[in-house]
Amino acid sequence: MHVIIEKIALILVIYMKLNTLLNYQLHQPETVPASDLPIVLIHGLFGDLNNLGAIGRNLRQDNTVIQIDVRNHGHSPHSESMNYQDMAQDVLTLLDSLQISKAIIIGHSMGGKIAMAMTALAPERIARIVVIDMSPVAYNVRRHDKIFAALEAVTEAKVTRRQDAAEIMRPFIKEEGVIQFLLKSFKNGEWLFNLPAIKKAYSDIIGWQNVPAWHYPVLFIRGGLSPYILDEYRHDIAHQFPLASAFVVANTGHWVHSEKPDTVINAIRRFLSKV
Repeated sequence: MHVIIEKIALILVIYMKLNTLLNYQLHQPETVPASDLPIVLIHGLFGDLNNLGAIGRNLRQDNTVIQIDVRNHGHSPHSESMNYQDMAQDVLTLLDSLQISKAIIIGHSMGGKIAMAMTALAPERIARIVVIDMSPVAYNVRRHDKIFAALEAVTEAKVTRRQDAAEIMRPFIKEEGVIQFLLKSFKNGEWLFNLPAIKKAYSDIIGWQNVPAWHYPVLFIRGGLSPYILDEYRHDIAHQFPLASAFVVANTGHWVHSEKPDTVINAIRRFLSKV
């Protein structure tokens, strides 16, 4: 009886551990690897592991690439907490489970902040970071209130078809591209992301607590028309990431990697070639 109980307990521990790991896709390189270091791609708010797909498809030609759903997004576990320390630890825990001791991290928007937060928890486990259109600062502007209103309106309407959800969202959101982006996470009448938890944690998501200076290369890719990386943030960037460099993509906004993917990919490859 004791042996049976111990086996059941072990199975439960394994099950619980598996169900606390982030959902991910791991792609092995198609040719001889350019580097022994795997590359982790981290999406932004309301996204999923497919959001950096163009970058992932290019880099996995000659790199191991891991694309993840962050907590409360995609098919990853839900949680009441969404602070950057916890989200950074999620990624490190996944790397532990994959027996990866060191990696290159690429993150867009919120994903960029997760990447930067990882340097405070495990500075020796990160080789390089690419931050796409995000600064290590707290933003005082709430840019997503209309999105929250639109998403909640869809939930309250109890519709199941994407076209019906889109009609409900259009009075709140004028950019059709944003609506279609959000609808990628609408399945069978429900949002894949944990909307209540994200809304509750929104101040943490747009906030930031400075990390200790990390003396390794970081590339900040800025959309030239985006307000997320401004000249006034240079001091904050240099203070936390003294070896930072910047690349500006003209005439693009926050979704710079979608607007000019080839330009962004080329900038990333030039940066990584120096590893």
